[in-house]
Amino acid sequence: MCAAIGGDEAAYRKLLADLSRALRPIVRRGFAGVTAAQSEVEDVVQEVMLAIHLKRHTWDQTKPIGPWIMAISRNKMIDDLRRKGRRGEVPIDGMMDLLEAGGHEDAIHAHDVNRVLDGLTGKNREIVQAITLDGHSARDVAERLGMTEVAVRVSLHRSLKALAQVYQETKT
Repeated sequence: MCAAIGGDEAAYRKLLADLSRALRPIVRRGFAGVTAAQSEVEDVVQEVMLAIHLKRHTWDQTKPIGPWIMAISRNKMIDDLRRKGRRGEVPIDGMMDLLEAGGHEDAIHAHDVNRVLDGLTGKNREIVQAITLDGHSARDVAERLGMTEVAVRVSLHRSLKALAQVYQETKT
């Protein structure tokens, strides 16, 4: 991450690829207490990756990166459970072991998250950023934007589907 923040694009691509492989089993394990489809796991992994990309400047380089990534991952899993009205425990025990372990089958190609987000209109982008990246509630966003909470949730859902489709297109 230090090299990536310093502008080393190859190091950043490798970091994102390694993280995505490590995050999938972490998220699957985090959803072990609730029923979650593979697509839901992938959605959360993408949200975590997006948050890491957008918030990488907030990481204190004097501290280990693992706890910072685990905090983001845990928060995104909890956000997903809340959005879907589910209750469950998101275990954090053993997450560092999974993050540090390599050799997972799934690989994701690094992509420029900002470019993907640029595909959203202003209000939709603002909703996605506020809820999935900044951790605001749909109610807070609705009040700030002068929308109903339901409209914000619908917009978020549609925007995330659009982002997933754009992401899939960039992988091929």
